[in-house]
Amino acid sequence: MLLALDTSAGSSAAIVDPGGAVRAERTLRDSRRHAEAIGDLLRDVLADAGIRPAHVTGVAVGVGPGPFTGLRVGIAAGRVFALGAGARLLPVVSHDALALEWHERHDGPLALTTDARRKERYRSEYTGLDPDGLPVRSSGPALVPVVELPEEEQRWDAEWVSAAFIGRWAALALAAGRQLPAADALYLRSPDVTMSAANAGARPVGR
Repeated sequence: MLLALDTSAGSSAAIVDPGGAVRAERTLRDSRRHAEAIGDLLRDVLADAGIRPAHVTGVAVGVGPGPFTGLRVGIAAGRVFALGAGARLLPVVSHDALALEWHERHDGPLALTTDARRKERYRSEYTGLDPDGLPVRSSGPALVPVVELPEEEQRWDAEWVSAAFIGRWAALALAAGRQLPAADALYLRSPDVTMSAANAGARPVGR
């Protein structure tokens, strides 16, 4: 079984079987309560699916794009759960999971955005699905001011990410033997807080 998590927008957790069938999903669409919500969501989806942590063989976690605070909660929770359960960590670009969801109902190219705050959106483009059933990303993710988004395009301005599709993307990728992305969070924005000049040699906070 795969446990799937995403905190790039709201907070979502799901249990997906190796064939991609969703056994349970819980979501909180509040974009600011990730830390308070994630533990309860994990507990509840495991109970809903009737499985124990030992049954989880992989933890699929959305790596964004998204704000620093939200992303780090989900990625940290995924890492800790995978370590404790002896499961494999399976990073998934959150936009790729959204594109998979969209292409299950539509055909053709897609421009996809999610909220980046500060009057900006995270934007990616997709041409469709490949022979393995995975979305083909042609550009992005990139950070774009809202005023610069093209007015005439087939675009989905998504407001939250379903962990079920994080898990389904991971299941498809594993079945196809695909290489997974790095487990690094996609912030796409410089950190708000950096070290003082006296510590100029240190790494910025949040990098």
